[in-house]
Amino acid sequence: VFSKPVIERVDNSELKFDDCHGNEKVKFDVSHPDFKVDEDGSLVPVRDVIDSGRILFIHGRSAHADDMAEVQILGAPERRPQTLKEILGLGQSAAFMRKKRSLVAPLMYVPENQRPPFPKNIGKVISSDHMDNTLFRLSGKGADQDPKGVFTINKNTGEVLVTRTLDREIIDFYNMQVETTDVSGKTLEGPVTLEVAVIDQNDNRPIFKDGPYIGQVLEGSPTGTTVMRMTAHDADDSNTDNAALRYNIVKQTPDKPSPNMFYIDPEKGDIVTVVSPSLLDRETMPSHQYELEIVAKDMAGSDVGLTGTSTATITIADKNDQPPEFTKPLFQATVDEGSTGVIVNLTVEDKDDPATGAWRAVYSIINGNPGQSFEIHTNANNNEGMLSVVKPLDYEISAFHTLLIKVENEDPLIPDVAYGPSSTATVQVTVLDVNEGPIFYPNPMRVTKRENIPIGSSVATLNATDPDSLQHQTIKFAMLKDPAGWLSVHPVKGTVNTTAILDRESPFVLDNTYSAVFIATDNGNPIATGTGTLVINLEDENDNAPYVHPTTAKVCEDSKDLNVVILEGKDKDISPNTDPFKIELGKQVGIEKTWKITRVNNTHAQVSLLHNLQRANYNLPVIVTDAGTPPLTNSTEVKVQVCTCKKNKMDCNGANTLHISVALLLSISFITLFCKLLSFFSSSFL
Repeated sequence: VFSKPVIERVDNSELKFDDCHGNEKVKFDVSHPDFKVDEDGSLVPVRDVIDSGRILFIHGRSAHADDMAEVQILGAPERRPQTLKEILGLGQSAAFMRKKRSLVAPLMYVPENQRPPFPKNIGKVISSDHMDNTLFRLSGKGADQDPKGVFTINKNTGEVLVTRTLDREIIDFYNMQVETTDVSGKTLEGPVTLEVAVIDQNDNRPIFKDGPYIGQVLEGSPTGTTVMRMTAHDADDSNTDNAALRYNIVKQTPDKPSPNMFYIDPEKGDIVTVVSPSLLDRETMPSHQYELEIVAKDMAGSDVGLTGTSTATITIADKNDQPPEFTKPLFQATVDEGSTGVIVNLTVEDKDDPATGAWRAVYSIINGNPGQSFEIHTNANNNEGMLSVVKPLDYEISAFHTLLIKVENEDPLIPDVAYGPSSTATVQVTVLDVNEGPIFYPNPMRVTKRENIPIGSSVATLNATDPDSLQHQTIKFAMLKDPAGWLSVHPVKGTVNTTAILDRESPFVLDNTYSAVFIATDNGNPIATGTGTLVINLEDENDNAPYVHPTTAKVCEDSKDLNVVILEGKDKDISPNTDPFKIELGKQVGIEKTWKITRVNNTHAQVSLLHNLQRANYNLPVIVTDAGTPPLTNSTEVKVQVCTCKKNKMDCNGANTLHISVALLLSISFITLFCKLLSFFSSSFL
């Protein structure tokens, strides 16, 4: 702690500072640049002092103490008045000419956090031309600008005063202007700059702002591996020990396998490992996560420093140094023949972190699966290997299968670790015999038959075998599906015969084929069944006469276009029992004088008039013949309506009267004449 001396002679002033620890490495800062404190504690000038002001501040600090002293300077020598020539430098050589200011405002210092009473004198502005009617005026931020009124000046003496407690962390430097005026306010000198520096005190604790602090280090890392960096912030002056921070680990949780597993660089804040790689083993450590309580202390870590505390969380990260191992060398499974699905779950142990690829297992079948009947996949929930049958097994071929399974990790092992014998296991699979249903061969069975074969004709003989070759079983056949009811099957022989005519044109026939389904049943316990399909390809016979379409047509009675209609020949049969069709007029006396049919192509013919007809309905006999062997013929009457057409409108209402053909008239006349002759001869004989 400083004593508070009053210095009467600047060149012989002794300061007393006691930190109770021998004053080792004490540092002094003087508010005036022309003074310093010697090693013996004397305040001495370092150059000629023109003006020191009435007050100086001495800041003393060590590792154990920090204090500020206010020094009043009494009896400072008066400055000799200067002539105008001396002020202006007249009569001097240019080399030594200098401009002397008549208004001097020295740099002033104010400690932050001063206690009342206020105001306090911090220095003085000196004017060499000061007279009784000269006034001092202070302006700028801190004086007449916000923050207003922090500093004032005695207008008569030039003494500068601070009016309140200052906070360096808010404003650390004030820059104002001072001038002298006469009583009317006219500026006489200045303005010149008045600077006030706020001296820092250690009033801010270190703060860790960037938390939470989380880091990780890979297990087995070498000693000295950097884990993370922790830095704190101190709002005090960074150029002083008030903000010189030192870091320290004060607590580690848990404290096993060593209470000092980590070290923090006291100045940088870097946390590094200090234990050997063998101790940094995630699989043997009591916890995979450690918490460190970190303290930052200012004043370079001295006892009087202020402290701030935070927590660092460090995770020991896993690396793949533990290969997976099967819990046992042999696994056994049973499966019914003919079935699929998971048959056994293979269990493994791995000490690595379950959340990483160093723990997740990958299984493979390395022997015993030539037919690719088995597959193995990893259960993501528990890491087990699920062995499945994907192709049904046959007991009669092999009742036992032996597989060799290997397990690895998704991530590769570290170079000095390898997979051992425990990373492979044997799986013995026993296939259980099941009574399997008879199997039709071939399935479907395909045969070709002509339609219309006689009832009772043989169609096919079904072939079904029982896969249970080691058992002696009999098979019986039965009909399961016969849509048209055309077939029957012998229960023992499996022969299929017709019970009705096979008709290719039936709606039950699709694309010339007819399908029936049969069932075969063995006498096992329990009984088993199998189904088979018989597909009959039906060959066509010319058993359907052709016909024409359309069978009605309309034409205008005065039409210039005598083409009436194009007829299309159709047939339910298929080639070669269909087209080319022969479409012609029916046999009728005189019809060729009115109508004409002309071939268009193999399936169509044009019906035309040779001259216009009166409005009426006409029945036109048409004969169509197919190309089958032997050919079939069909006679059809096409009704033609001759209508009245006016203004693009066709009126056929009056055409309902049937126009009698010439042949019909001749027939009627012949019958009438025959009746008259018969009557004549009868009356003559009577």
